[in-house]
Amino acid sequence: MSAPTATDFFLPAQYVHQIADQVTRMGARLPDWFLQLLRPGANGELDVQHLSFGDFQRLMREAMALTAEPAFGLLVGERLLVNSHGVLGYAAANSQTLRQALGVIEQYLLLRTSLLAIRQEASGDRLRLVFVEPHPLGDVRAAVLEAVVLTVKKLIDYVSMGACQVSAAVFPFERPAHAALAQELFGCEVRHGASWCGLELPTAQLDQPLRAGNPQAWLDAVRCCEDEVAKLQRQQTLATRVRQLMLSQPGGFPSLQVSARLLNLTPRTLHRRLQGEGTSYRDILEDVRHRLAVDHVQAARLSMQEIAFMLGYDDLANFRRAFKRWEGVAPTAFRSRLGPRRG
Repeated sequence: MSAPTATDFFLPAQYVHQIADQVTRMGARLPDWFLQLLRPGANGELDVQHLSFGDFQRLMREAMALTAEPAFGLLVGERLLVNSHGVLGYAAANSQTLRQALGVIEQYLLLRTSLLAIRQEASGDRLRLVFVEPHPLGDVRAAVLEAVVLTVKKLIDYVSMGACQVSAAVFPFERPAHAALAQELFGCEVRHGASWCGLELPTAQLDQPLRAGNPQAWLDAVRCCEDEVAKLQRQQTLATRVRQLMLSQPGGFPSLQVSARLLNLTPRTLHRRLQGEGTSYRDILEDVRHRLAVDHVQAARLSMQEIAFMLGYDDLANFRRAFKRWEGVAPTAFRSRLGPRRG
């Protein structure tokens, strides 16, 4: 599975500054290689220029090492306030219901980071806000997930003003040594070792009117979000946009023809432009299937037949052959190496 390219990775400078500031607040010195990336910004302040995905991973890795703080991601997430999230935070804060706010967060999270995407899933009387990794986060995965999920939980708390309580924060990694701190900062149930990552909310409270809702301000903010998305998409690779389409429709990937239509292109133009980026629709589909297959097999919630069907394989044997090509072992052998998972 490929790492994000320079045009795929996006993280606003203010978030990077929060990471750096947390390092210095804890009495550690920022690494020299990071200081060399700082350049004078528009207002004369030092700003980070051209931080790559590899640089981001390195910064997070070294921040945890320099501060000797495994809960570093949580501490960064705790510091990010609503006004840190620009027009996305403004749109969410002016929503008339929490359901509307969640829709805004789901649709426009890409304005704040490309590290994760969000989708909503119904689960009985609960709504799951599921956080998805468009690209593997590597050894900083736990810290990034903790930071982003806590940030979104705080945004939901601010928007709802107590009208709807998040019932649980859920993580796909094992319970860390700092689990008690996570419980304190989230202020709700925190589950680890699960098959997914995100937040659970009671559906019964999602449509209650919010006191701070402002329809005109919300509409203006959403229009700004749409303008920002258009600008961002012009900077993104076409391959990234195709990948996002596929990840937004798990269980039914859009075909080349449908993807082209959704992107306002002809199939021939989409094929040609993907070739110009060194990839193809088939390669992107293969990569997305690989990523989702590993996630589903690790989760152990679905049978191999169900996973094969969700990923568009009409024959279980074809799925098994593809998985063995990706991971070197059959999916059943891959799953047997893992410990039990919780939902």
